[in-house]
Amino acid sequence: MTNEPAMPESWRHYEDLGLSKPLAAALEAFVEQGYHGASIRDIAARAGLSVPGLYHHYPSKQALLVGLTTVVMGELLERSRAAEIEAGPDPSDRFDAVIESLLRFHMFRREQSFIASSELRSMEPDGRASYIAQRDEQQKQVDRIILDGVRAGEFDAEYPVDASRAVVTMCVAVANWYRPDGELSPDELVERYLGIARCTVGAKRVGR
Repeated sequence: MTNEPAMPESWRHYEDLGLSKPLAAALEAFVEQGYHGASIRDIAARAGLSVPGLYHHYPSKQALLVGLTTVVMGELLERSRAAEIEAGPDPSDRFDAVIESLLRFHMFRREQSFIASSELRSMEPDGRASYIAQRDEQQKQVDRIILDGVRAGEFDAEYPVDASRAVVTMCVAVANWYRPDGELSPDELVERYLGIARCTVGAKRVGR
């Protein structure tokens, strides 16, 4: 049901997510009207389906929300893992790569990311628990990298886990305000915010 797209060769490369028609229609409706404001009839019409036809793929509006957030979080985690593996063993390199990946994801998947985080309140218990588990997995990846950096003497954050939470929160918030026609290009935003992230964890290295 989730219609997960194949990952590109590079975690930095973004194409259309390739959502199924029901999920793409649900995303569009949720962005415009919010989860509670969007109707199944409207989502079906956007997808070019009858209401029974939509229910054949997704049995409820809640299933659409869970399907959408599952695809979004799956892609986020896969890109983050790929970025860390490509960076090699050094904690500073791993930190730079994963934070860059988070920043780019929340720029290029800003609508999907916004819905996934803002509509957590609309999820029923099972869907909420699954989303939170995926979100926690992402947070723990960054926690682990920063703790490795502190042990290696590359970061001097007094409170590493709190610093990690602050950095991830900053990256996620990009989805709330970033616009492609804004002041900063994606590369410029990455450089600026990566510098802020390094300062937050007390990185000894200030540039790439």
